[in-house]
Amino acid sequence: MGPGVPHPAYPLQLRWTGPKCRFGRSLSITMMNAVAETLVVAFGLFLLGLTAVVFTKPSMARRFFMAFASSARAHYTEQAVRLLIGAALVVLSPTMWRSTVFWFLGWAIVLSSLALLLSPWRWHHRFGERVKPILIPRMRLFALGLAAFGVLLLYGVFAESS
Repeated sequence: MGPGVPHPAYPLQLRWTGPKCRFGRSLSITMMNAVAETLVVAFGLFLLGLTAVVFTKPSMARRFFMAFASSARAHYTEQAVRLLIGAALVVLSPTMWRSTVFWFLGWAIVLSSLALLLSPWRWHHRFGERVKPILIPRMRLFALGLAAFGVLLLYGVFAESS
């Protein structure tokens, strides 16, 4: 199978062979990479938007944060989203600025999400109940961290593209 030729087992795979990545392999833009990039960019923008909500509509942000780990449904939804974001970081990391950092970060998110999925949701709920009284009064400080992480994700995606 030569470069630029899709693998027959993956008919929906769009492949473009371009420059070498820092690991010496040809970069291929596949459907998976495109989805991963879309997820990471969307999450980075979401974090920036959440920061704006914290500063402009704190009561809405408070309700959002209070919903974390409030039910089994919320717990499993949170973990599913975290798994998607972590997996997207792992997939996309070879093409990102500081790829090793984002690869480790992606795996840390995936593994911590799996640990939370395998533990009873009520443990996560109890932990959340202890953390919320500390977090909510310091939402603006927390939001600065969210903004910094959002900017870091976006920079990581687009720094190598330019």
